[in-house]
Amino acid sequence: MSFLLVLPILAPLTAAALAAVLGWRPLTASVTVVAALCVLVTGVILGFTNGSGVRFAIADLFRTDALSITMLIVIGTVGTLATWASVGYIDAELTHGHTDAKGANLYGVLVPVFLAAMASAVLANNIGVMWVAIEATTVATAFLVGHRRTRAALEATWKYVVICSVGIALAFLGTVLVYFASLHAGANSGDALNIDVLLAHASRLDPAVTSLAAGLLLLGYGAKAGLVPFHTWLADAHSQAPAPVSALMSGVLLSVAFYALLRVKSVVDLAVGTGFLRTGLIIVGLLTLLIAASLLVVQTDFKRMLAYSSMENMGLVAVAAAAGTKLAIAALLLHVLAHGIAKSLVFLGSGQLQAAHDSTRISDVTGVLARSRMVGVTFLVGLAILLGLPPFAMFASELSISRALADAHLGWVLGAALLLVVVAFAALVRNGSRMLLGPPTPGSPAIAVPRSVAAALVAGVVLSLLLGLTVAPMLELFQTAATMLGGTR
Repeated sequence: MSFLLVLPILAPLTAAALAAVLGWRPLTASVTVVAALCVLVTGVILGFTNGSGVRFAIADLFRTDALSITMLIVIGTVGTLATWASVGYIDAELTHGHTDAKGANLYGVLVPVFLAAMASAVLANNIGVMWVAIEATTVATAFLVGHRRTRAALEATWKYVVICSVGIALAFLGTVLVYFASLHAGANSGDALNIDVLLAHASRLDPAVTSLAAGLLLLGYGAKAGLVPFHTWLADAHSQAPAPVSALMSGVLLSVAFYALLRVKSVVDLAVGTGFLRTGLIIVGLLTLLIAASLLVVQTDFKRMLAYSSMENMGLVAVAAAAGTKLAIAALLLHVLAHGIAKSLVFLGSGQLQAAHDSTRISDVTGVLARSRMVGVTFLVGLAILLGLPPFAMFASELSISRALADAHLGWVLGAALLLVVVAFAALVRNGSRMLLGPPTPGSPAIAVPRSVAAALVAGVVLSLLLGLTVAPMLELFQTAATMLGGTR
């Protein structure tokens, strides 16, 4: 069983080592897809066999429970779709001269490293190890954001590195303060940062030190999650990264960073009460929703539009976490999974639109449904999910979050969030209809879809429908995770 716990880390690292030796080729690309699938399958197996228990591995540095298993399923699902699409995407980039063999080889190494780092973060029992893993995602994705080596890509890379480094430095200071508080609460120095140890000593943690640490961790990991005030890197990075990497960053990385906040919240709530982080999450969540909705209204670039949609959804996730009830946390986890699949569809589709038009301006893309049934339908499905339309799972998650906020007596928060979500809804409908509907502009280029990209898009649509129509198999896992995090009612 210990091997199964670390397989989601070892499988991608093995794929990265193979890519480093052999370079980008069909074999190494296929091995990376298999490695991502291993993460997903491992999560599913653990979900059926782990129950409500907690298991440890490698001197208690790694653990699995309902929350980490849920995140493994998210990483594996989006990772499989993104790496599958990467096969055709990178081949097309090589054909059109947007990258070279060296760039393709680097991509082949860094993507599985990125997957391994995210898996390490969600499996870590030690929040110091979790911090290292999330920092490793910054290093891997920095080179991926600058994949095309254009001026805009390099500028986005530096912005991403600088802002996220500030955030991760704040998270490091918060982690040090948690270690200090844990030692003074009687924990041993060797395991003072272990989640199980922190939960056991939470009632003895110094409230002032813990509150300061919580504030730093909220700002630090919030930066990686695309939350205010360190959110400005997100649109630049997502718009310049290769489409499969954008899918991974938007669909998984933001959620992994927020996962770290959920782990911290479970300790802080026991140490200083639920009010402290609740207030912080409400403020940050609503401000993130406000900025995302405002920027969506004036957006003219479709990849940046999708990035701001990610900000909007992370703001909504923060507000749900603030409610903190069992229903809110379960709905949050469903939202994260549905959002990950949706962002895979729209970003992978946007990659084909960008390749066809050599542009990401909304005004340059018209009549997509009439020109490519594959891209048009899958992009439409992705937008429908993001808009929270039935029968897709985000309809249920947003409805449940609304009910949870009302039950938690946060009616004013619910009202403000709904208003901002409606603004974002209108902006996405307007921009999406401009791209998808109507007759194509004369002389519009053909939209080519490589077979691996088409397969990933079809798989994403099928998964979206299955999740929306048969979410029941996942509910017990979500509810167990919510109970473990201290959710009530």
